[in-house]
This record gives sequence, C-alpha cells and structure tokens, in this order.
Amino acid sequence: MTAASDKHGDKYGQIVGPTEVRFQRLLPGPVEMVWAFLTDSRKRGEWLASGPMDLKPGGKARLSFKHADLSPNKAPAPEKYRNLDAKGHESDHEIIQVEPPRLLAMTWPRNSEVTFELTPQGDHVLLTVTHRRLASRDDMIDVSGGWHSHLDILVERANGRVPPAFWTVFGDLEEEYDRRYPKG
Repeated sequence: MTAASDKHGDKYGQIVGPTEVRFQRLLPGPVEMVWAFLTDSRKRGEWLASGPMDLKPGGKARLSFKHADLSPNKAPAPEKYRNLDAKGHESDHEIIQVEPPRLLAMTWPRNSEVTFELTPQGDHVLLTVTHRRLASRDDMIDVSGGWHSHLDILVERANGRVPPAFWTVFGDLEEEYDRRYPKG
C-alpha cells in the first residue's frame, strides 16, 4: 500500500511475508510530532498504550493497554475481549533498534517484533508499521484487527480530532481480515 492508496481509503494491512503484516498511514507532520506519538508515554497512551520506554537497544518498555480510555466515546468490547477490556492489560517489551525520529523496533508478545518507520512526505509523514514473526494465520488476523483500529485512532488524534470508541473502530475487522488473508 502506498501513501496515495491510503488517501483513497485503502487502510487494510497487507501480508508482506510468510510471518509478517504491514500497515501504513499518512499523518500530518512534522516527523518529530509523529515520533512523540510513538515514544512519549502520554501521547502513545492516546492511541495505543502508555508506559515507560527506555529508548536504546536493549532498553525495556512496559505498555499498559486500556482500550476503553482511548476515546471519551464508549462502546462495549466484543465478548471475547470483555474481560481484557474491563481490566486493561500490560505487556513487557525490549527495544531492538532506535534511530530518532525515523525508526523504532521492539519485541512484541508471543515472540514477535514490531517496527515503526517514519518517512517525511512534504508536510506529512508516512508511518509504516510492520509486525514480524507471527506464528500463524490466526495471529496475523488477531494483530491486524488491533493495529488497524489503533492506527485509525492515531490518525484521528494526530489530526486533532476526537476518535470514536476503540471497539466501534474495531467492529468486524477480524472477520474482514479473515476474508482478506488467504487460507492455507
């Protein structure tokens, strides 16, 4: 997917390897503002998860996910996520690579890895998120629904708008990714 296709509404992630998916979003610049959305706990907590992050290779990060708090608008979580949503959840990560303000790579649960790449494009910044080392198609579907929703909320926040409730954005994305991603 290119920045141009993103402008036309193609926001779905793509399988780019046997164990990886990629998402792109075009955000308002400058690149330092978008970098802050990745690295500053408060700003990251507006669209993904808050928590400390030691920005050096080998540094630790602890992310606290509270989907219900990503917007003042509220919607109930799907049944399979109700318990998780009610309490929130935390995960521990390790920073793999950091090149401010262009690249951040870190471990992710279930032995996978996530890379955030920022590419200035005029007054905008192309954010590319690649999630690697996913063990199965089911894992690809699971993370794709989440990344898609979180990135849509980031787009709203970066543009100074109040996002809809996380679970409203999430909607039927898992089912859509199940249809989009080839079986077998």
